[in-house]
Amino acid sequence: MTDETAGFTATQREAGDGTPGATAAFPYDRMTVERFREAFPKARWRDDLGAWFVPGTRAERRLKAWMGREWSGVLAYADQRGRDAFAFEPIASTYLEVGDGFVVRTPYSRTVIAELREVPWARWDPALKAWRVPFRSFEELRRRWPAIETAARIAEPEERRKREESRKASPEHEQKRAEAAERRRNRYPVPEDATPPLDRVLMTHVGSVVFEEITGELVEPTTAARFYPAVAAGAAALIWSAWRRPSHAELVQAWPARTPPSPADLARGWWQPTIEVLRQERRKSGSLERAQATRRSKAGQ
Repeated sequence: MTDETAGFTATQREAGDGTPGATAAFPYDRMTVERFREAFPKARWRDDLGAWFVPGTRAERRLKAWMGREWSGVLAYADQRGRDAFAFEPIASTYLEVGDGFVVRTPYSRTVIAELREVPWARWDPALKAWRVPFRSFEELRRRWPAIETAARIAEPEERRKREESRKASPEHEQKRAEAAERRRNRYPVPEDATPPLDRVLMTHVGSVVFEEITGELVEPTTAARFYPAVAAGAAALIWSAWRRPSHAELVQAWPARTPPSPADLARGWWQPTIEVLRQERRKSGSLERAQATRRSKAGQ
């Protein structure tokens, strides 16, 4: 049986040697621990349980009674102490409102969420669309506030827009756009004297593919150098081939290589995948096909 009130948890449990008792868990506070130890002198901290173990057949009942008498006072004392600490050294921020407790309202940020989840008693309020933090958690909130505020400022729409504009103006962005356009053409250079087998799952420098046709069209050197620098034809010319992505079923049925590709295989531009690589490709393909099926299902509703 478990009873929980405002962060205090009392659970009936037996020790490893069969001793009857109960565990008590609550956020650490020196004064609270001192009062708890005074009330339960036989209590011992258990690292394996992450809680205090109180022996006795009536331990759980005693813990509940203590909680009813003391815990509300403990929280009130902790809230007052946090309120005084804030008054002495307040946090001035546009992201923090103060009332009965703290209200933290920021743009969406995974970093902010991760930080606030580590603050005791912090909770998301869907009605306010903000986080509520009681005064008793002020010290932990203050410790994490620099990271919270920095992440919030970075997440502001104007800051996001500036970063996006800067990214689009960079040479790297233009190169990525050109590479994406090239991939959509579903073509790949192969040495004229070492063409790949058709209708088999193979690995290339653009991932797993199934070659469907060797067109024989010559590849321009500038195109090969820009988009396929890892493919080397040697004395032979590079010619275009047409490819498609393999299905999950084809990846499952593909026969793996016993050894990793050699430098010559990598330079040629295509090779037989190992079982480790096939497993990765199967996971990606399976996830993609499930996502596509979900989208089709939603579109048909």
